[in-house]
Amino acid sequence: MSQLFYLKECSSTNDEISKFLLYESSDFIGLHTFNQTKGRGQYGNVWTQTAEKNLAYTLAVNIQNILCSDFIFNYYTAIIIRDFLAKLADDVKIKWPNDIILKGKKIVGILIEKKKINQNNYFIIGAGINILQDKFEAISNAGSLLTQTGKQFDLEELALSLHEFVSEKLKNIPSDREILDEFNKHLFRKDEISVFEIEKERQNGIIRKADERGELWIELEDGMHSFYHKEVKLLY
Repeated sequence: MSQLFYLKECSSTNDEISKFLLYESSDFIGLHTFNQTKGRGQYGNVWTQTAEKNLAYTLAVNIQNILCSDFIFNYYTAIIIRDFLAKLADDVKIKWPNDIILKGKKIVGILIEKKKINQNNYFIIGAGINILQDKFEAISNAGSLLTQTGKQFDLEELALSLHEFVSEKLKNIPSDREILDEFNKHLFRKDEISVFEIEKERQNGIIRKADERGELWIELEDGMHSFYHKEVKLLY
C-alpha cells in the first residue's frame, strides 16, 4: 500500500516526510509540494525551485524491503525516474551518479538519504523535477519539461502518476546486473568524447561505464581511470 501527501509549502520534503511516518503505516509514504523553499541537493548543494512551477517529491521506503547495495539502489532510483520521464519525452538520460538529463539539460536532481524513524530504517528518496519553469538565468545547464518539450503538464496529475510509478517499480527490484546494465544503457555521454575537470585541470576523456561500487570509469589519454562523485566534473 502506498500513500501520497501534499503540503502547500514546505522547506524540504526530505525533512518533512518524517512527520507523516509518525502516524501512518505503509510500505511507501510519499510527500509532495509545488513550493519548496529550502530544497537540498547532494553533498550540501542547494536545489532551488520556482514556486508553483515545479515538483518536489519525496518517498520513504522501509529499508528492510531493500536487499541491494546503496550504490545499486541509487542507480535503480535514477532508472525509475528516467523511465517515468521517458514516457513523456524523448532523449532522457542519466548523468552519473543520478541527475536526469532531457535533451542535454538537467531537469531532475535526486537526493537519497537514510534515516531512522520510530525504530525503522528508511531510504528517503527526494526528487526535484523542473516542470513548468521557463527561465534559468543562474544555471545554464538546467531546463524543464516545458523548455525541452514545449509541452505544458499538469503538476498534480504528474505528481500522482510519478508516485504510483515509483512505488510500483520498487515493489520488485531487479538483479544487480540488470540494474547496472540498464543504468549504463542510459548513461549520459557514454562512449562520447567529453571534457572533464579533474584536480582543477581540464582533460578530454570518454565515459565508458559506471560500476557496482558507485565509481565512474573514464578513458583518458593515459588510460582508464575510475572516479567517485566529486572527484571529477563533466563539463560537456
